This record gives sequence, structure tokens and C-alpha cells, in this order.
Amino acid sequence: MAFAQDIINWYHQHKRELPWRSTTNPYVIWLSEIILQQTRVEQGLPYFNRFLAKYPTIKDFAQANEDELLRLWQGLGYYSRARNMHKAARMIVEKHQGIFPTAYDTLIQLKGIGAYTAAAIASFSANEAKAVVDGNVFRVLARYFGIAEPINSPSGKKLFGQLADELLDQQDPATYNQAIMEFGALQCKPKSPDCGRCPIHLGCYARKENKVDFLPVKMKAKVSKARYFYYFIIRDRERIAMQKRGSKDIWANMYEFPMLEMPEAVSLDALTESPSFKELFEKDIELRLVSKPKKHILSHQHIYATFIEVSMKSCNKKNTWNYVLLKDLDTLAKPKLIFTFLREYHICNN
Repeated sequence: MAFAQDIINWYHQHKRELPWRSTTNPYVIWLSEIILQQTRVEQGLPYFNRFLAKYPTIKDFAQANEDELLRLWQGLGYYSRARNMHKAARMIVEKHQGIFPTAYDTLIQLKGIGAYTAAAIASFSANEAKAVVDGNVFRVLARYFGIAEPINSPSGKKLFGQLADELLDQQDPATYNQAIMEFGALQCKPKSPDCGRCPIHLGCYARKENKVDFLPVKMKAKVSKARYFYYFIIRDRERIAMQKRGSKDIWANMYEFPMLEMPEAVSLDALTESPSFKELFEKDIELRLVSKPKKHILSHQHIYATFIEVSMKSCNKKNTWNYVLLKDLDTLAKPKLIFTFLREYHICNN
């Protein structure tokens, strides 16, 4: 089909030289695919390089401890991806003798690997004829063929998947999949694409009907839940109080400052009058707002974080804080919200 060949021709002229494109090693491809989910290439590339240097094989990855993985992952967000990678690595060692599978039907059974990732690994490592459909592919297909079905609806996913299968180059699926993904990333961009230089613009529905800015269509996400976190910066010379989060909420098992979550935004005076605050602290303390509330956006939650410096004039008998040496803070896996704060306020050399 001319559509596929035109995009492949474009790809050979414009593709970026990326390390995972010069290999058929499924482990390396898996590493890149998971890291680049929800992440731009420019941001994800340093993480990819660090992970590959630290864990050159799937067996090395499987033997890592979770705290170490989360520390390396720090800043990428969606930390469940790192935990699922760890589980998948252990499954490969235990069930596949440490040999990373390349067949789609086997890959899809691994933890954290869905249809897109399984197709990408199978296609790029073994040239299996499986169409890859990511956000870039959705955009190219929606605009070129004029598809207004929401890309995040069940019917939309099915429709786009069927179309992608029909367009797939059966002789060289790996190159075609790479090509259409790269085409969406560089040419058919979300905003202000250069349609005048597009090699397929003559057949593009969105270009002809002036619908480029309206396609693809996406259903509105559910309203995000607002949460209000009040963090306490408690220092003792070269130490600072830190606590480990539980395993049932966001940022599971990661480290943060002692904190209180309130049902709504409150003033500093109202916070100190709350029963939960009085359970934490004696009266003989001084508080200072370090910053205005910081908004941190997660997939279905908006976190409003307020950082408060606490000076205790005497020993706090209500709580024995878990102190960490400032020089050791960098060894702890922390949510992006926390380590960004540490950097901005020069609390450590993190």
C-alpha cells in the first residue's frame, strides 16, 4: 500500500538514531518501551542509559532490590511501571530460564506488558507481524483516514487496531511500526504539524477538511480527586526526618517528609488546631511556611502540597522521628514531588 511505503520512505530519511533501534535484543527493547511510556524520548533516554548500565541483562534486573529500582526510576513517575518490570524480570528468570521471550502470545502474559508493548517487542526483536498502536499511531490514522471515534473508547481501540492490522507491512513489520510511530512523533505532531511538508498530505482527510486540530478525538477523563498534603521539614543538625509510605496508596514504599493529609485546603492556624496535628506535635514549636502550595498532577489525582519548616524548642515526646543523614538522602527512593522540593530549596545535594 502506498500509505505504508510513503511513511517507510520518510522514516529512512528522518528517523532519529536511538540506541534501542540498533538491536534486536528483546530485553533492551522492553526496557526502552516501558521507560518511554508516558515519557518523552529526551527525558527517558538518560534513564534508559542508566538502567542498561546498571542492569545489562534481564537476570541482573531480576536480582535488583525494589528500593534500588525505585531510586533509579525516581523522576519518571508512574512507579508501578518499575515494580511491574521487576515482577516481569523475575517471571522470565523463573519460568523462561532467564531467556527473554520474543513471541507476542508469551510476552502478553508477563506482568506490566499489554497489547502495545507485546506487539512492539515481538515486532522489533523478531519481526513478528503485529501492528503497534501507540498515541502517535492513533493520531496519524485518525487524521489521515478521518476517524472521529474516540481513541480511548473500547470501540475506538478496536477500530484503530483493525485498521493498523490492515495497513501493516507483512514483509517488514518492524520497520513499518517504527516508521509510523516516528512519523507521528516528528511529522504528524499533536500541535502545529508541518502539513505542507508531509509526504502523505494529498490523501489526508484532516488536511483536506481542515480538521487537523480536531483529530484524534479523546473522551474526557474522569474528574481528578484533589488531595491536600502538609509536609513537615524537621531537621536536627545534619539529619532530617523522613518516613516511608505504606503499600496501599500512591508512591508505595517510597520516602517522604512526615505529613498530614487534610480533607480540604486549610490555613496554618487551622492546621495547628486540628486533632491530627496535636497528636504529632507538642505545643513548644515554631512553624514557617517554606513555599506556596505546589500542585502535583497524577493520572487521577491532583496533589496540593504545602511544605512547612518545624523548629522544636524542646524534645518532642509525642513522636520519635525517623531521621536520615542529609548526605544519605540521595540513597532513598522519593516521589518526584519530594526530590524536586529538595533540589529547589537546596536542602541536600540530591
